[in-house]
Amino acid sequence: MTALLEARNLTRILPETIPVTLVRDVSLTVAEREFVAITGPSGSGKSSLLYLLGLLDRPTSGTLTIEGRDTGPMNDAELARTRLEMLGFVFQFHFLLPEFTARQNVEIPMRKLGRLSRRQMRDRAGDLLAMLGLADHCDKKPYQLSGGQRQRVAVARALANDPPMVFADEPTGSLDSKSSEQVFQTLRDLVSERGKTVVAVTHDLDMAARMDRRIHLVDGMLADADD
Repeated sequence: MTALLEARNLTRILPETIPVTLVRDVSLTVAEREFVAITGPSGSGKSSLLYLLGLLDRPTSGTLTIEGRDTGPMNDAELARTRLEMLGFVFQFHFLLPEFTARQNVEIPMRKLGRLSRRQMRDRAGDLLAMLGLADHCDKKPYQLSGGQRQRVAVARALANDPPMVFADEPTGSLDSKSSEQVFQTLRDLVSERGKTVVAVTHDLDMAARMDRRIHLVDGMLADADD
């Protein structure tokens, strides 16, 4: 498999009066079509690492390359463009705009990237929602959807610009067991059926065991990685 993302000695230190190390000297490689879990106890740096890998935060030191491109020299505009083109995000809380319909929420990243016409964006958003079993809910607002349905809308939004990689931060953490399983299977299908790479932070070790590989953090450091 081809390496999609490579991190070398990533470190993130908050420059407080007493500096706080969130991530320390983490090196890893993520290949195409992998389903990777990031696990660890509370406060171990799981989300901090995910934000570094997803270009939502900058490392204090170390390097990160995506498809062979060094992200270190990129300015804010280049980072934003790379996120729009290459990366999708799903968080524990869906962060859907309450005044927008499901379809309109999915259109947001497409509007920001600006590649498609209004009609093309509308059609693509509808197709993505239909793929996730939400064809009959395109024009509903978030309050009219269940928790699992809202999270699947968030997955559709993450796929809006057809990125090769999706990052998920506790995507099932706020859901009941049935909805959690639906969202997990949705992420699994992105890898097996659509060729995406998915990297997900999770506290659920049973769920992590069903993924391709587990990266375990303790105190911001890589403790083990299970194939």
